[in-house]
Amino acid sequence: MHQAIQAALWGLLGGSALLLGALVGLTGRLPQRAIALVMAFGAGVLLSAVSFELMDEAYKHGGLAAASIGLLSGALVFFAGDLALSWRGAHCRKSSSGEQPADAGAAIALGALLDGIPESIAIGASLVDGGKIGVAMVVAVFLSNVPEALSSATGMAKAGRSRSQILSLWAAVALASGLAAGLGNLWLATAGPAYVATIQAFAAGAVLAMLASTMMPEAYEEGGAVVGLLTALGFLAAFTLDKI
Repeated sequence: MHQAIQAALWGLLGGSALLLGALVGLTGRLPQRAIALVMAFGAGVLLSAVSFELMDEAYKHGGLAAASIGLLSGALVFFAGDLALSWRGAHCRKSSSGEQPADAGAAIALGALLDGIPESIAIGASLVDGGKIGVAMVVAVFLSNVPEALSSATGMAKAGRSRSQILSLWAAVALASGLAAGLGNLWLATAGPAYVATIQAFAAGAVLAMLASTMMPEAYEEGGAVVGLLTALGFLAAFTLDKI
């Protein structure tokens, strides 16, 4: 139980960046290009964490089959969930331009959970069997969550949602992130290595699908070609952190 509480606190730390990003988006006056550039850097950080904190560990503990099945399953589940939510108006949940439909609040909330839960489960899984918390993973989640919520909160405000609604949404998602990390740790504590590896790869697949379909297109649309360089810098920063 102590390990699960520790995982929940780390998950809450990563999720708290959502509330921080929303606050910055609502109180600041950052240009959309600046938001996009921060988002690109965060995407690079998260890509590095997916590669070395999730997939590499999944391969070591479960082999290629478990890692492949988990990755493809996570991507497929995210794709199906994202498609269903897009039909309900959540396809622009990370947009800072105000394109979000005014009546899509519930879908956007579910979309935020769809984006964040795999990251939290990955944090919880890293502590299974006495493992040490993946600092690079927590940093990656934190850094990617700030621009994600910043962009989304800005778009939600432009779409006519109140500040209290926006902050309540992101506070709830942050708490859900901590809960998912703790429950994920409890769930996997008695599981075999191959099963844990599959779940790690599942989270990796879902995160990769999220990056490719939501964060990175939004970053490129608003930031232009330079986002490629910033994504590479984010990847290098997380890679360096993982190795030192």
